[in-house]
Amino acid sequence: MKVYPESLEELISFYKKLPGIGEKSAERMALATLDLDDDILDNASHSLSIVKKKLKPCSICGNLTDQDICSVCSNPNRNQNVICVIEDYKSAFAFEKAGNYKGVYHVLNGLISPMENLGAEDINISSLVKRVDSLDNPELILALKSSIEGETTTLYLKKIFENKNVIISRLSYGLPIGAEIDYLDMMTLDRALEDRKKIS
Repeated sequence: MKVYPESLEELISFYKKLPGIGEKSAERMALATLDLDDDILDNASHSLSIVKKKLKPCSICGNLTDQDICSVCSNPNRNQNVICVIEDYKSAFAFEKAGNYKGVYHVLNGLISPMENLGAEDINISSLVKRVDSLDNPELILALKSSIEGETTTLYLKKIFENKNVIISRLSYGLPIGAEIDYLDMMTLDRALEDRKKIS
């Protein structure tokens, strides 16, 4: 038996698609939406439309931006020789919120995962190789989660760069196993970055 009108059910279904939102939270959000003023709803609708149209991957690092080159890659004060390799753009936002990292990023857009038929050719590795080849004495900081997929990707990157003049380090192991980078608090993230370990 349907409790809500169909249009309200559709709104609840939409909210349930968001991460961390279950049935009850989706219902509360949908009902709260009904109490918002029309101009607020119009602004929200406009923002959703614009963000989908304007945001795209940075042509250098793959981070999310509304320009061709993101604000990190175009910043002359960032160390272009230190590249933090991350799974997705959410991790870059987490590091930027912490505020102490002065290098640049490279977004892989995934991890190597045989279980999901994702190989090295399916993620953003080839452009990383080109970037590294164009730099003098680069350092790669592998900021990937501690999971089978993260470890597989780490080992693959270590192998393809082992005969090049590249320092490869990883975040310190104080991070919880399997933790998503973008969910870590700023202090933990800062310490993990500061205490990074060279991969031998």
